[in-house]
Amino acid sequence: MTDALNVVPNENPVSTGVRDTAPLAKGLADVLADTYRLTFKTHAYHWNVEGPLFYSIHKLTEEQYENMFAAADEVAERIRALGHLAPWRMSDILDFSAIKDREGDLSAAEMIEDLAADHERVAHRLHALTELAGSRKDVVTEDLATERSAFHEQAAWMLRAISKSS
Repeated sequence: MTDALNVVPNENPVSTGVRDTAPLAKGLADVLADTYRLTFKTHAYHWNVEGPLFYSIHKLTEEQYENMFAAADEVAERIRALGHLAPWRMSDILDFSAIKDREGDLSAAEMIEDLAADHERVAHRLHALTELAGSRKDVVTEDLATERSAFHEQAAWMLRAISKSS
């Protein structure tokens, strides 16, 4: 039994017709890092938002962070399916992510704008990953990136729709 606990994960080549998997795994790791950072930020804003639109923002952000938390597992498992290791250090998540923390106390409007901009940032990275996956004959990653991009584009739209004034 103790031997079973001594197995160290490693990279394993796979032969599915996908070419040059390392850049794909790196792109997926970046998206995974963005997903984790944006999940946490969304959850933190969910906890702390106040004001007349509290309920609407609270419910929308809850739906969004739940979606992203589930998506993180899909992204990490795709990295593994390509034969690479998923990030497993918080420092990697922080280093790989394009999502940054805002300084100071934020109003509900600032939280919404910050989240919307971050969703757009992630969508841009996913668009690039879609192109990369297509060039390497990786339709699975291409589909995953397309699906995730659609989510982030919709999330940005919904957040901005809440903050519009008449």
